[in-house]
Amino acid sequence: MKYPKEYLDEIKNRLKVSTVVSKAVSLKKKGKEFVGLSPFKNEKTPSFTVNDEKEFYHCFATSEHGNIFDFVMKTQNLKFGEAVKYLARLAGMQPYMFSKLDEEREKKWNEYKSIFSNYVDFYHNELLKNENHSIARDYLKNRSLSKDEVKKFKIGYIEKNPNFFEKLKNDYSEQALLETGLFYLDEKKKIYVERFRGRLIFPINNISGQPIALGGRIIENLDYLAKYINSPETNFFKKGSNLYNLDLARKLSNKMDNIYLVEGYMDVVGLSKNGIDNVVANLGTSLTDKQILTLNQFFDDIIICFDGDEGGYRAAVRAAENSIKELKPEKQISFLFLPDKEDPDSYVNKNGKVNFIDFTKQSKLSIHEFIFTHYKNQTNNNPSSMAIFEKKLRDIAKTIKDDFIKKYVLEYFLEKISDLTPHSNQNNKRFYQKKIKSLESTKKYFNESQSLTGVELKEFSLLYLILNNLNLMRSNIHLIENIKLFTEINKKIINLIIDKLRASDQLSINDLKLDNQLIEKINKFAPIKYILQNQSNNDQKIIELLEDISRDLLNYDLEFRIQELESKFSVDMSESTFNELKELKKKQNLN
Repeated sequence: MKYPKEYLDEIKNRLKVSTVVSKAVSLKKKGKEFVGLSPFKNEKTPSFTVNDEKEFYHCFATSEHGNIFDFVMKTQNLKFGEAVKYLARLAGMQPYMFSKLDEEREKKWNEYKSIFSNYVDFYHNELLKNENHSIARDYLKNRSLSKDEVKKFKIGYIEKNPNFFEKLKNDYSEQALLETGLFYLDEKKKIYVERFRGRLIFPINNISGQPIALGGRIIENLDYLAKYINSPETNFFKKGSNLYNLDLARKLSNKMDNIYLVEGYMDVVGLSKNGIDNVVANLGTSLTDKQILTLNQFFDDIIICFDGDEGGYRAAVRAAENSIKELKPEKQISFLFLPDKEDPDSYVNKNGKVNFIDFTKQSKLSIHEFIFTHYKNQTNNNPSSMAIFEKKLRDIAKTIKDDFIKKYVLEYFLEKISDLTPHSNQNNKRFYQKKIKSLESTKKYFNESQSLTGVELKEFSLLYLILNNLNLMRSNIHLIENIKLFTEINKKIINLIIDKLRASDQLSINDLKLDNQLIEKINKFAPIKYILQNQSNNDQKIIELLEDISRDLLNYDLEFRIQELESKFSVDMSESTFNELKELKKKQNLN
């Protein structure tokens, strides 16, 4: 069976070609394209290019050319269906199973899209052409919005007593119309009511540009009505997984690295009207991990700019604590606070695009600076308050998923606390004498570490553990004698260490006469060094860590052997190969 075109398009829309290719090829930006060494031929001069805007790669050395599906199939030797599953996982999408349930869901999805498309088109045209809707057009003029903005964002207007439901039910079932969330049943009157009646509507599109929900704004000052309402969640719309204007803004990711994240639809429209199109809005809920991850697929710098009032500030604090978890060395998250009682729409209308961009450059705060400043302002200068302050910052740092960023954010917090309490930290001053690296400087470190495999990093951890505990290893040499390593140079190092430990009563790193560059590389990239920071004198903990690493390396070995046997079994289909494979999988489960 064929994958639905919409499913494949969704994958392509969510993943830039450079994102997929960079998993296998080290790319460098060159103008509008990326260049790198060909994955299809050994070469010293880069002849391989990637163009995100045109959504293809091209190899001048071999004439290989294609899209993300072609690249994965050719470089990983996968069939099309396997490549689709791999890329769907990378894009954060559910696999397509081709079951009856999937077919039924696909049918409902097409009906859902059709209803929304008809609904949005009808009320958009009503706003543009219906002479009775002058009140809505006057409101937009007062907000300095022209017909161009109305057309670009397909803004519509729904009168107070609409009857479009009656027209739609000629083509769709009442159940299907209710499931869109556009209508609800008034139990008392036994009639179907349009949820957004009396409001301007802003279509919320999915990443492919299809309307899947609405935002609605009243245009009269009525205290008993909410100013804004959003579509309820449906089978095809989840607020925390979508962003307003992402379908248009993502297309700019080839030209610019930053994206503004604002609170409201009018903020997006107002900024766009003033020439700032790299902007999206969250949908009336707290910022979610999913939204940050989605933006990270397209942009390197997320600038969160909420309203300059108390509500906007509180929303920014929540957004900071939620989004710092997803911070990565190659990505930035910043906060921009506008003057009091200003929102992005009002500020840019008063001051213009150039001033807004200059204000951004001068005033934006990195996420870790904002969090520190916010909680510092809540402290009193007493031990109890400072203890709560430090604990809160440590807890926030612990939530960060990337180990490199976690380390440097925590060090930033602790150094700043040390500056606030110089007397209580005199005995610990040595911990803060070294200048802390900026988050920017971790990019190089991150890129270097990306070239190392998981096995190499695990081997570095093992060697780091042994080299820093040679005397303990001598009395427990049986624990390291039979550990299997995979990298030739690391094998030689551990064999040398074991030989020296057997032959000597006292041994130091200098006695091993290892290349200093090798030692530096181990010390730099061994992930376990962060765990050992507070465990350096705990022999029992070190032995436990040694056993954990040994078990992990054994699992690597079993995994490689299982893969080899599975390949062999697919060819010879012999019983002996099958039995050997079964035994290895049994060991893997036990381990």
